Amino acid sequence: MRVGSARAGAARWVAAHARRTPGYRGAYFSGSTVGRPDDAELAPSSDVDVMIVTEEDDPPLKPGKLRYEGALLEISLVPWAELRDPETVLTSYHLAGSFRTDTVIDDPTGALRTLHAAVAPRFAGRDAVRGRCLDARHRVESRLAALDTGAPFHEQVTAWMFPTGVTTHVPLVAALRNPTVRLRYLAARDVLDAYGQPELYRELLELLGCADVSPGVVRRHVGELTRTFDATVPVARTPFFFSSDLTAQARPIAVDGSRELLERGEHREAVFWVIATLARCHTVLAADAPALHAARLPAFREAVADLTGIASPGDLTVRRAEVLRFLPRLWAATESVMAANPEITTG
Repeated sequence: MRVGSARAGAARWVAAHARRTPGYRGAYFSGSTVGRPDDAELAPSSDVDVMIVTEEDDPPLKPGKLRYEGALLEISLVPWAELRDPETVLTSYHLAGSFRTDTVIDDPTGALRTLHAAVAPRFAGRDAVRGRCLDARHRVESRLAALDTGAPFHEQVTAWMFPTGVTTHVPLVAALRNPTVRLRYLAARDVLDAYGQPELYRELLELLGCADVSPGVVRRHVGELTRTFDATVPVARTPFFFSSDLTAQARPIAVDGSRELLERGEHREAVFWVIATLARCHTVLAADAPALHAARLPAFREAVADLTGIASPGDLTVRRAEVLRFLPRLWAATESVMAANPEITTG
């Protein structure tokens, strides 16, 4: 399917369904399809992110992934309060990219296009870019600081892995690239190679623990991911913010996407989402199928140990400290990327 066809289908879904949402204020595209041409191919392991803007300050869990007219859509809810101030959006690394170009699907109040008009001309300004890089760095620091060492092991793995992965977003933002989720390491590698800092990429992989992992080891644990994912989907009942990532509709991304990276020789780049998805599966299993969670837990621990070198909560504490010590080095490299990026303007 072409990106343009998927976008058109998403717009029709918004017209047919989203406009009925209480407090609905509009919709726009986000994520990896932003800026891509209509005739680009949309891979089976990719989805189209659609943000539904709502007046509610605390909206319910996102509808998540759904198939519509052949396209896989990821539907999320964003409070208008987060978008009301253009200055805040401009320095928010996870919001600003959607308003770099006109991504608006539906705008009954005109507020989204007004926001785009305020953000787009200043998106590449040095102060705005630096603000977004600082925002990403702060997310690493604050999320790692919040890691609960008394939580179950699978929850600790999640709480460590996601902010550790945000280290890739800091240089991505400096390069004016999309801070993608599943493919963040692959994207960071491309940026660091382009800016002459390939050695930093290895350091990012070392912090994750997979710099020297072999394809065979990753392949074995992708098999475990497949088995655990397929066991989790039928028993999932408790709603989590990531629940739509653990459904039959999401399997092409969660499982097949990891296998695709492995087959392309990018096995190290597959590790992040393999472990993230396994940990999320165990969060669901612990809530909805405790016996299955207990039965599969040894395989999960083995996967975490083999792919990241984390064998215990104590290892997580050590690795958290290593990530925090690395941040000044990461920031220096990020400053170099910003200084060398010809797209960044003064101001």
